Amino acid sequence: MSIWIIFKLLGSLALLMFGMKAMSEALQKMAGPQLRHVLGAMTTNRFTGALTGMFVTAAVQSSTATTLMTVSFVNAGLLTLVQAISVIMGAHIGTTITAWIMSLGMGFNITDFVYPAFFIGIILIYMKKRRIVGDFLFGVAFLFLGLGTLKETGFSLVQDPEANEAISAFFSNFNEATFWNSLLFLFMGTILTLCVQSSAAIMAITMMLCSTGVLHIDQGVMLVLGENIGTTITSNIVALSANTQARRAAFAHMTTNVLGVCWVLILLKPFFAMVCNLSGFDPAMSPDAPGFAIKASVALATFHSAFNVSNTLLLIWFIPQIEKFVCWVIKPKKLDEEEDFKLHFITSGIMKTPELSVLEAHKEIESFSERMQRMFHMVRELLTLSATATGKKKDNQAEEFNKLFSRIEKYESISDNMELEIANYLDQVSDAHLSDETKAKIRAMLREISELESIGDSCYNMARTISRKYQGKEDHFNEAQYQHLHQMMELTNNSLTLMNQLMTGRKEAFDVNRTFNTENEINNYRNQLKQQNIIDVNNHEYTYAVGTIYMDLVNECEKLGDYVVNVVEARMGTRQREA
Repeated sequence: MSIWIIFKLLGSLALLMFGMKAMSEALQKMAGPQLRHVLGAMTTNRFTGALTGMFVTAAVQSSTATTLMTVSFVNAGLLTLVQAISVIMGAHIGTTITAWIMSLGMGFNITDFVYPAFFIGIILIYMKKRRIVGDFLFGVAFLFLGLGTLKETGFSLVQDPEANEAISAFFSNFNEATFWNSLLFLFMGTILTLCVQSSAAIMAITMMLCSTGVLHIDQGVMLVLGENIGTTITSNIVALSANTQARRAAFAHMTTNVLGVCWVLILLKPFFAMVCNLSGFDPAMSPDAPGFAIKASVALATFHSAFNVSNTLLLIWFIPQIEKFVCWVIKPKKLDEEEDFKLHFITSGIMKTPELSVLEAHKEIESFSERMQRMFHMVRELLTLSATATGKKKDNQAEEFNKLFSRIEKYESISDNMELEIANYLDQVSDAHLSDETKAKIRAMLREISELESIGDSCYNMARTISRKYQGKEDHFNEAQYQHLHQMMELTNNSLTLMNQLMTGRKEAFDVNRTFNTENEINNYRNQLKQQNIIDVNNHEYTYAVGTIYMDLVNECEKLGDYVVNVVEARMGTRQREA
């Protein structure tokens, strides 16, 4: 066998995979946020969920993309586990369209349509408004070019006597329909799909081998079943770094396909006979017979569709039981989520698209925002502890005070890590071919995480000031000062609450004027306390040193309020105001 034929096979396979990826990503960009809303709104029960998964997968031409999207939505808390299982089952049906496209390509010279698609695509790419449509056409063209080249190379390989003899001799060793031979091809299909990370690519190879007569249709069917298991491993790999519910959704994906393969293996003979009747294919047909190539590829596509449709219709009634099973297998992680600085929503996945990446970053920033408000609550608690600690009571509370201060220090470190990790993730996303809307979202998110980290710095500065006051020899604040500080912190906390309402809700329903009004209250109260502090120091109500520490805390609260306004403006897309 010529080395050039091997490279041609590998190259055509690479073209096929690249075309599938480019086409899928372009379709997802065209659909945009609507995919999120569709998945969220149309999963009210298991049947609508399955239909949603089917139509979304048919639209984006990738069950892997739909599954990864579903796992990400579960990870982000947008879908329940039951909803996710139904969507994934529907995705199994939607992905069968890819096999039919490939069987179509085996019937005639599909490369005739490739070059016009390339020509139209490049024109659209240079038209900014139609760039995504151009990307889609390029993806389709590469897919068809890869498929056509794969078919052409396969037939030329069979016509080479030496290569044909070697390949036929290899597969003839497994021609007998024994249990172990079937298991071998099932395992082979699983491993190949896992390695290539594309069931469509392995399906194309299977069709090429069967349509040329090198591989018997029985062996091809086992490869197809193996591909259905192999494609589930991708989502499980992605979900390893996700939360418990997302890992359960990915495991449910594998469970449904493994269960499907098990019952089909038991009923394989009657099931395959039914498929042959539907597709008009005779397993005893000679590879030299007219129309063998198209009939063999149609039989495989029919088997793929019949398997996935039957499996979904059967298992959709057992979704509650599947949910219980995956919950029993995958236990919750025993981690203190508050003290764990690991990102919970961002996962390093395969075939990640900008739409998914922006969603995950959005949820991670929500978590960051909530964490910063928890940190501020700790600062308020630290101030309360310092106010009640006097004499022997101070000695008894020293351990509690130091423990709380250490937690605030840890949160400050967490905020630094979260800013860096989210920024690095968004930087990776920005390397992709993005729409102007997605680029604007990423710029806003980078500003948000910078301002949130500044909120963490402000909280830590206040904690250090309180600790310095607690550990030092300066007098305590008087009762009026404590009241003023608590009032100032209450206003600041109100501002943080409004910020988190915006981060977790829809910005269209948020009244940004409430945040601006709260910020004005903070500024006015700061100015009032500043004037009062000068008067109190002159009247010897407390020392200048105590007044300085007191105003440091007041000013830091005012700074924190400014950072909150900056976060809100970044999320709302409004111009930054002067502090």
